[in-house]
Amino acid sequence: MKIEAVVLENAWVRLEPWVLPLKDDLRAALDIEPEVWAMMAGTGQGEHFEDWWQAALTRTAAGTQVAYAVRRLSDGALVGTTSLYDIRPEHRRCELGATFYRPDARGGVVNPSCKRLLLAHAFEAGALRVEILTDALNARSRAAIEKLGARFEGVLGNYKITWTGRSRDTALYAVLARDWPEVRARLDARLNAFA
Repeated sequence: MKIEAVVLENAWVRLEPWVLPLKDDLRAALDIEPEVWAMMAGTGQGEHFEDWWQAALTRTAAGTQVAYAVRRLSDGALVGTTSLYDIRPEHRRCELGATFYRPDARGGVVNPSCKRLLLAHAFEAGALRVEILTDALNARSRAAIEKLGARFEGVLGNYKITWTGRSRDTALYAVLARDWPEVRARLDARLNAFA
């Protein structure tokens, strides 16, 4: 399994691997909603952006992450970020996450479009398992993951420490290669409703 850092695009979004020309637009897109960032293990908001940017680039260079800027094609706006990370070729698995969208990009076509592209990219690269983790308290995120058709595998107690220092219980979901055709069909049906 080798997950390449390539542009992924469909009718609604273009996922662009992080490169320097995207940095300022990405910083602006992420510098909002401190209460949402408080649920995450790391933060890309405000003064923390530079360290977050550099850490993702370092992991990308090491082959353990592909960080993407999310561009909404209807207006060309950069509306957030998402990643394939904790890439483990020896186990043919990775995580899909480190996802943050501006409020105006939530609840519509952006998230299912991104998930469709990223899951396809991972499974076409040979993944057997794609994990999606979120704060157990993040009801909005959990609902979106469940709507995808990912399997809920349980809550991992005290699994992460958020950047604010809170010990976070983490809800674990996964899409397995054998589930991908059904999940793909479900996502395609949702996306067709936007066509």
